[in-house]
Amino acid sequence: MEYANLSVDEIQKQLEQIAQDKADLQKALEQRRQQMKYELAQQIKDMILEHGYDVSEIASLLGARKRRGGGSVRKGGARQYTKFVDPDNADNVYVRGVIPGWMKQKMVDQGYDPSSKEDREAFKANYLQAVD
Repeated sequence: MEYANLSVDEIQKQLEQIAQDKADLQKALEQRRQQMKYELAQQIKDMILEHGYDVSEIASLLGARKRRGGGSVRKGGARQYTKFVDPDNADNVYVRGVIPGWMKQKMVDQGYDPSSKEDREAFKANYLQAVD
């Protein structure tokens, strides 16, 4: 199409039509994706039943994922974070969040900066005991 000969109003109408076409296509795409998901789910259910298994038995295996990550572990659905214990005083425990006063003081005494994440991690690794 030759756009050079179109008026401003004609160009604006073309743009509006294109925007509407795009919205219609997006809607059609989403509907088709949903339909394909349902069809795939039905195929999978049929396969499970053909092999003699219960759908819920296999579905529970599909949802189980192992996560990589930092200091938290899921046990029974709840996250459990690594506990750090002061070897000099077992009552001093740090799990996560705001750094307790005892830990800040020990960090300063050892030459670490409590506001530095690198220093906090180094202090935990070098001076505290990790307990699961």
